Amino acid sequence: MATTKTLSDFKSRLEGGGARSNLFEVTIPSFPGAAEEFWGQGDDESNTKFSFLCKAAQLPASTVAPVDVPFRGRVLKVAGDRTFDPWTVTIINDEDFGLRTSFEAWMNKLSKLNDATGVTNPTSYMTNAFVKQLGRGAEKFATTNSGGESAVLRTYKFYDIFPTAVSAIDLSYDSTNTIEEFTVEFQVQYFTIGESEESATSEEGAGTIQ
Repeated sequence: MATTKTLSDFKSRLEGGGARSNLFEVTIPSFPGAAEEFWGQGDDESNTKFSFLCKAAQLPASTVAPVDVPFRGRVLKVAGDRTFDPWTVTIINDEDFGLRTSFEAWMNKLSKLNDATGVTNPTSYMTNAFVKQLGRGAEKFATTNSGGESAVLRTYKFYDIFPTAVSAIDLSYDSTNTIEEFTVEFQVQYFTIGESEESATSEEGAGTIQ
């Protein structure tokens, strides 16, 4: 027999009020060596602007493919290899085209537009990125709101990423009350998962599940 669950029971289990999909921050602390000149530094560094203008991203899926092993008319499923899907971010385009130019230049280092030459050492065109899920309060399950800070609920660190697609931006006389945006698709070697208060710009302590 199942116990009747009340609305009060449900409320007591949702202590944090639920994680919100619009509370997040994405950062790429630095571009790889071959393209670092296109990712500004200092107070107005590109990473700071990117963290504001990156309007959409994903917390990555975790996928392990099954392997089917036939046995006397039945199939035994065993764990196969882990795969990592491409990671896509959506970026608001400002009038300086700064971020779009940065990603186009990075891709041009991989394969030049005019002659298809490019860098070949993977360390020269790969870098790491972070996505943080933020909370509404200064700490998890906050009972007060002091303001000024958001708790970091979860941090994903993506290792050795590089862009393989910068999307088109559609232009039209019919478009009104719309700001341009574009997507960038990255290939990912692997990621780690952690619960961390560390800044997403830090290389330290970002992953507790490896």
